[in-house]
Amino acid sequence: MIGAEFERVLAGAVDGDERCFAVIWRDLQPALLRYLRVVARGAADDIASETWLDVVQTIGRFKGDETGFRAWVFTIARHRALDWQRRSMRQQAAPVPADLLAHRAAGDDPAAAAIETLSTEAALALLAGLPQAQAEVVMLRVVAGLDVGHVARLVGKRPGAVRVLAHRGLRKLAETLAAEAPARRGVTP
Repeated sequence: MIGAEFERVLAGAVDGDERCFAVIWRDLQPALLRYLRVVARGAADDIASETWLDVVQTIGRFKGDETGFRAWVFTIARHRALDWQRRSMRQQAAPVPADLLAHRAAGDDPAAAAIETLSTEAALALLAGLPQAQAEVVMLRVVAGLDVGHVARLVGKRPGAVRVLAHRGLRKLAETLAAEAPARRGVTP
């Protein structure tokens, strides 16, 4: 989170200051992509791009604090993800094999980046194994850092239902990790 500087950064972004918008983007983009990789697996990057286009076009209309802003951005992302799901149900697309995609340059530490990517992908795979509603609520609560009230409004459920979904999702993740722990240590249960 940006913290005490948020109002100044938001005002700068509204006025067109690219540096201020970059601060907002760097703060939210990682969590946004993680969320979208769970709710819209095949199109997370595209939906994130559409989300940021919407944010840029409408940022001047936003009124509120940093938590409200985060909720606003994730609401836009959720709407774009739902649009994508509707489109994909109407038209089936064939995935492009990874080896046909252009290779991106490695970062400063390719080994560390690979381990982080594997860890993130493993965590996202675990989340994707949850029922859709649980996965979405856990992502919005844990990764996006939204409170129960914002998540409830975003997904159209009551706060109590959000708490239950998050609890069940986290409990299921804990059970899955506990069941996998002996295999990771080379012990058969």
